[in-house]
Amino acid sequence: MTSTFTDTLMPPRLLAPGGTPADRATHETRYGPLTHADPAALLRTLAESGLTGRGGAAFPTYRKFVSVIDAARRTGRAPVVVANGAEGEPASAKDKTLLSLSPHLVLDGLQLAARATGAGEAYLAVEDGTTRLETALAERDNPFPVRVVRVPKRFLSGESSALAQHLSGHAALPRHQDPPVREQGVRRAPTLVQNVETLAHLALIARYGADWFRSAGTPSEPGSALCTVHVPGRGPQVVEAPFGMPLHRLLPLEGTGAILLGGYHGTWIPSAEAARLGLSAATLGAGVLAALPADRCGPAETARVLRYLALESAGQCGPCLNGLPRIAAAFRNLAAPGPQGTARDDVARWAGLVEGRGACHHPDGTVRLVRSALTTFAAELDAHARGLCTATDRTPLLPVPEHRS
Repeated sequence: MTSTFTDTLMPPRLLAPGGTPADRATHETRYGPLTHADPAALLRTLAESGLTGRGGAAFPTYRKFVSVIDAARRTGRAPVVVANGAEGEPASAKDKTLLSLSPHLVLDGLQLAARATGAGEAYLAVEDGTTRLETALAERDNPFPVRVVRVPKRFLSGESSALAQHLSGHAALPRHQDPPVREQGVRRAPTLVQNVETLAHLALIARYGADWFRSAGTPSEPGSALCTVHVPGRGPQVVEAPFGMPLHRLLPLEGTGAILLGGYHGTWIPSAEAARLGLSAATLGAGVLAALPADRCGPAETARVLRYLALESAGQCGPCLNGLPRIAAAFRNLAAPGPQGTARDDVARWAGLVEGRGACHHPDGTVRLVRSALTTFAAELDAHARGLCTATDRTPLLPVPEHRS
């Protein structure tokens, strides 16, 4: 991925103004000291804030905290807390940018989460930048030890059960979610896995309160979110925006045919539809927004991503081992002008067969992308079936790691 730069669409909350990394002294000057609130009071404030996870699922953060605490009480095991910065999504740069510019905000949130849950261990899991983060840790007088851990550079390494497996000394592969990680995770202890952006928001909520947090966003989706925006002709841009902001203010829609919303487990939507939508936690996924110009081929872009997703599967269950490669191969045929045979019907049928049957949600996310492409690019797929392609520019828009392309 090319270098990432930041911009602001609101007064900055999470990102350091000017794109300058904040050391410990600068961090405390900017945000003020972190007070160690009573855990019960912190949980009440968290509930009132309405904060949801920023890792893709948008699950209510308070409910996840309480689930881990309840599991710890039932089992008598001290919880483990994990800050998830394993940003395996190739099109996303928000977590890397946050950790680069505001590492102490994430570490504050991790400290608060450990205190609120009564954790016995805390980890910060990342693909890169371990030395820089260990330096940030050394600047702090932490009442709670934190270990920085490097995870493999794989799409699924940041999946919560894969992360728990890795921290338990096993391969970073997903496992079936029964029982869930919040009940049995790292070494079978109740485990709270929270995206680093979620923890950074927690650190601000602890300082400024629920009403401050809810002053941005909408009543049903309060707060702001970091997004990685892809527009042809410039590098990916990380922006902070409130929920409810019109998508057309986040990325230019003129001259585009479709928008990828949410990343590689997200959805394609026509630009005309995107023009009527606002930023929503329900569809934000990995926080990726990509504008596909009208002169590019949507099926070709999708085929590249689907091949990558098939290669990145853990290969542990039938839907990933057999289903995703078949879907990717059939969609590659659809992306090339010429006779399609039964490929379109096959893709739709296979999508239904793999959905909901994987050890993790990788097949489900891939199917979500497939179905949106079949709908959004239906006219282009019809043209392909006639031996035509309306695209005049073959330059790829979406990043796919070279060794997987």
